Amino acid sequence: MSDMPSLPYNDDFFEIPNEIQLENTEVAEISKKGYQLLKENRFDEAVECFVQILEKDKENNYALVGLGDAARKQERFKEAADYYRRCLVFHPGNSYALFGLADCYKALNQFQKAIEIWEQYLLHDNTNITVLTRVADAYRKVRDFRKSKSIYHRVLELNPDNHYALIGLGHLHYDFKEYKDALSYWQRMVELEGDNVDIRVLTAIGNCYRKLKHFDKGIPIFEKALQKEPDNFYALFGIADCYRGVGKQNMSLLYWNKILERDPKNKVILTRAGDAYRNMGDFEKATEYYQNALNIEFDIYAVLGLAVIARQQGKYDEAIASLRSLLQNDPKNYRIYVELAQTYLLNNQRQMAIEILTEFQQMGIKNPVIQDALFKLTAKT
Repeated sequence: MSDMPSLPYNDDFFEIPNEIQLENTEVAEISKKGYQLLKENRFDEAVECFVQILEKDKENNYALVGLGDAARKQERFKEAADYYRRCLVFHPGNSYALFGLADCYKALNQFQKAIEIWEQYLLHDNTNITVLTRVADAYRKVRDFRKSKSIYHRVLELNPDNHYALIGLGHLHYDFKEYKDALSYWQRMVELEGDNVDIRVLTAIGNCYRKLKHFDKGIPIFEKALQKEPDNFYALFGIADCYRGVGKQNMSLLYWNKILERDPKNKVILTRAGDAYRNMGDFEKATEYYQNALNIEFDIYAVLGLAVIARQQGKYDEAIASLRSLLQNDPKNYRIYVELAQTYLLNNQRQMAIEILTEFQQMGIKNPVIQDALFKLTAKT
């Protein structure tokens, strides 16, 4: 489950091409009508207009692009790409077809193809902000940090405080776990937009605070988001997790259960709520939530929660057996090793605790929690 909602995206297509604005021919008039219908989302009627033009002129670029735009706006990207390519056969270099085709490639996750088209265009016009932001976005998708960052900053040179560049830079730094830098760009959006800032920017800022473990700072941000949309999933999840982070389990439960009111079969949230009940000492309720999650499908964290409850109830052998079985499903999950080591310690099996932590270390994975626990155990032997 992703904790990052999609942010606003720059899309200024479906405008009437400038070239036909000045024409008064019959074909131009039909084209104008078709593009106006596109803007009104009256796709079937728009398509009729463009087909009518192709009956008179099968190579007409306005009609082919129009049909591509109609398909693309309905998210039929492969069909749209066919129309744009057909237009480019007859009209190489047509900017509307190139723009549309590149956006189709982006939507189909063929980012390199999209980049090639947009960079071709930039050879002739390297100041087009619409194209620059799209290229930067595409480089971000293929995780080319340097090129993406460079192009976003090129946009800001041309248009300081450009919203799409600020949002994109926030995403870029977030993707590379540079949360403080991501915060600076998204906070600039709040400065520019004030109370009108998009809720997705607020939840993104809140998520940065979560990642930085500044849970106390995340709470008021998510509260602002919930003032805009009381049922927003990302805001509810974020504030619940922040209250968990500051140790206020009763408050986190309030928001976990709000999500469950709308989505009672969300096993991730069921296990989070189960954890909250367990940390509050309500083992019966916690067990109920974990079992509800497992009734949906196997969930490693629900089983882990039940194992921890068994340990807290002094059922060490049961907890050890359960945790051991989990290692078969997820042998690289450090948390299972930590819980297992703690259980061995409580069961007076210190050497077994050391051995299980050492077993994790031998996989070549560096984990500070494991390293610290192992250091403390071996220092006392």
